Amino acid sequence: MAQVIAESLPLEVRQSVQRLGEHIRTARLRRQLSTQELAQACGIGRRTLYRIENGEPGVAVGTLLAVLWKLGLLNTVRAVANPDTDEHGKILEAARRPQRVRASAPDNDF
Repeated sequence: MAQVIAESLPLEVRQSVQRLGEHIRTARLRRQLSTQELAQACGIGRRTLYRIENGEPGVAVGTLLAVLWKLGLLNTVRAVANPDTDEHGKILEAARRPQRVRASAPDNDF
C-alpha cells in the first residue's frame, strides 16, 4: 500500500520527503539519539521513525512534527506555506481585485 502511495506522488514530492527523512536522521545522529530513544520520546514506534527517516510519504503530519519538536527543529516548519512569502498567491489575489476606475474630472470651464 505504501508503495502505491509513493508511486502516485510527483517526483519532486517524493524527493522532498526523502530529503526530509535524511535531514531528520542526521539531526538524530548529531544528538546521539538511538532510534529507540527518539521513538520512545515521541510516543511512536521504531518502525514509524524508520519510515520517516527513509522518506516514506504515508506517515502522519502530526507524527512528523512530534519528531521535529523532540529534535528542537519544530520552528523550522513555521516558514512552510507561509502566506506572507507566497508571491504566486499574492499575484493571483491581486489579479482578482476589481480595478478602480476614476471618474473624469468635471469640466469647470466657464
